[in-house]
Amino acid sequence: MIDAPSQADNVVAGPFGRSYGSMFAPEKLTVGVYFPIEAFNGPEPTMHNQIELAQDAERLGFAALWARDVPLNDPNFGDLGQIYDPFVWLATIAAHTSTIALATGAVILPLHHPIDVAKAAASLDHLSGGRFVFGVASGDRPVEYPAYGRDANLRAELFRDAFDYTEALLTTHFPNHASTYYGRTAGGGDLIPKPLASRLPVLVTGQSQQSLDWIAQRSDGWVTYPRDLLKQAQVVSQWREALLRAEAGFKPLAQSLYLDLTDNPDAQPRPIHLGYRLGHRRLIDLLGELRDHGVNHVALNLKFSHRPVADVLEEIGHHVLPHFSIAVAP
Repeated sequence: MIDAPSQADNVVAGPFGRSYGSMFAPEKLTVGVYFPIEAFNGPEPTMHNQIELAQDAERLGFAALWARDVPLNDPNFGDLGQIYDPFVWLATIAAHTSTIALATGAVILPLHHPIDVAKAAASLDHLSGGRFVFGVASGDRPVEYPAYGRDANLRAELFRDAFDYTEALLTTHFPNHASTYYGRTAGGGDLIPKPLASRLPVLVTGQSQQSLDWIAQRSDGWVTYPRDLLKQAQVVSQWREALLRAEAGFKPLAQSLYLDLTDNPDAQPRPIHLGYRLGHRRLIDLLGELRDHGVNHVALNLKFSHRPVADVLEEIGHHVLPHFSIAVAP
């Protein structure tokens, strides 16, 4: 059994902790991978060897491991991600890794009470030694909102309300915060623990029913979806314009990408669902173009891989990742 990091081990760097800076920097691109690190058909992965594959990803130099929040199986929607609760799962992975960033992509804020979300996020931040990056979203699976007794027509308001309440709990000692939908802090209560750094980095996924200006003002970065290069360049330009209007400085843009890496390193890209089938040399070209357009992180999803995912990780680690990393001071 691996012990949780001691307070002496919980070294943070900058306002966002130790891993944010290893994931994001201006004019740089890094590569992460989504759980499950597995190829599978249908909604449910086997989850075999996921801890070992996560350790492989860390050893090879991947910047982040990503976990999704899918509370219920909706047969009409798609797969369940890594199946497990993202906080429980990433805490397990934290105990078996030491440097790689751990990110949610993303916690469905309106479906959970902000006190519980903030408690779990801050706890994971401590248990991982400051490696947690907090991705949030409004949710889009039809079965979820009625199951939680929430009105899907209020997704925008619920997301903003939960976002504000969670932020108050994570950043303020003994906050006096009144929420429209989730109650209020009263009677002198405070959330313990607080994040290790002055702020836990929060990334909004999709638009979460919000304007891009709101995301630029309130988040610490944006996670969007894969598009063809021309459209993605336009989206990056819109993001940068929103940051200028917000006078926000650098805030990163990340995206997901489904990948089926071929044996032939020179295989040209062929579209698959939300991604490409291609060889590793063409993957280097693609990631380089995304970086040049202003994308700062690409999180790979290997669901459609035709090759053993351990081999795919190794090939990317040896041939692709040396082109995409950030030098971080010890």
